Amino acid sequence: MASQKITAALAAIESTTHPQTKLQQYKDLLDEMVSTSSGHELAHDLIYFLDSVLGEDISIVAARPLLDSFIAILQKLDAETKIRVGQHAVTLLQSRATSVEEQDSQIREILADAYESQEEYTAAARALQGIHIDSSQRLVSDAAKARLWIRIVRYYLEDDDTTSAEAFLNRIKNLPSKIEDHDAKLYFQLSQARILDARRRFLDASQEYFSVSLAPGVDEGDRLTALSAAIRCAVLAPAGPQRSRTLARLYKDDRTASVDEFSILEKMFLDRLLTAEEVAAFANKLAPHQLAVTADGTTVLDKAVIEHNLVAASKLYENITVDTLGSILGLQSSGDLSAGEKAEAYAARMVEQGRLRGRIDQIDGVIFFDADSAGAGSSGSHLRQWDLGVQELAEDVERVAASITDKFPDFSEGQMVH
Repeated sequence: MASQKITAALAAIESTTHPQTKLQQYKDLLDEMVSTSSGHELAHDLIYFLDSVLGEDISIVAARPLLDSFIAILQKLDAETKIRVGQHAVTLLQSRATSVEEQDSQIREILADAYESQEEYTAAARALQGIHIDSSQRLVSDAAKARLWIRIVRYYLEDDDTTSAEAFLNRIKNLPSKIEDHDAKLYFQLSQARILDARRRFLDASQEYFSVSLAPGVDEGDRLTALSAAIRCAVLAPAGPQRSRTLARLYKDDRTASVDEFSILEKMFLDRLLTAEEVAAFANKLAPHQLAVTADGTTVLDKAVIEHNLVAASKLYENITVDTLGSILGLQSSGDLSAGEKAEAYAARMVEQGRLRGRIDQIDGVIFFDADSAGAGSSGSHLRQWDLGVQELAEDVERVAASITDKFPDFSEGQMVH
């Protein structure tokens, strides 16, 4: 309820017949309200003020200057009052929005800022959605549209609403002109990565995150954060040639050695078996959607690790029984399926999809890996194993030498002189 003083003043103004006098009285009363009221009382007073100004007695053209003065005051208020008064304002303006589109747009942006400060991101996005951008009353450039939609995308992603975020991201894609603003372009790319990530299109997401990590003008800490996200998505992607190429590109980047995910990246790139402890440590860094349980009762990470370890096993064995493979993969019997039968099912699916080359003897329960994909049974595969062995030995020697240098610097310097 507005204060008695304000309601009396508004009633007196409404009875005034001279238009110019009435507008000046409204302006004077608005200034007085701000200087004498505060908190809930000010919110009530401003709501009653708007009801009077936007009533039937004043034309919308005459009300525009008063709305401009109101907006200038609204910007300076606390978030709670902005939300309370701003919501009422946009509701009142809905029937007249085509005549006051600029004022409606400004109020909605103020309202979105207030919601953001309260971490009510979906409400902020919806406030911005109400802005009219395709009308004859005011011209909105493609760049301004892109900035508005990117802001809406950002709000929806804060609340993990990827469906709504993607709808507005697609609007940006369909703009006739390209995004020229560097920051807008960068956030568009990052939003696309986050949506692909949430959709479990991990290889595509990894590529987008990696591109962000290489973009100019990005803070070094943010670059490494994007690089870590790219590695996590690559690890979660289904095993196969495409993921192998992605892992290779990430592994060869000089920066990857400085991020926490380097250890698991290295093992995956070199086709080494992953231990349960390594997988558990990696899982602690994943987002909830990356640990969601799939239809078969496993997580995305479980499936990615099982498929990776299956490929790693194919590099070590020419053939293997399904029971032994099930044990290596850490599978457990459940229901009517034994660990071996589960291992066979994984291998069969990967062979069928062309991500693993081999054949399965179901009678004897043995999987035979093809030499050119499994890495065994040919001179080429032996050479590859030899190369990996030499590489690992060289890395071990380098680590030992570095440790000696760190612990005995005087001895190391003496050796360098001789």
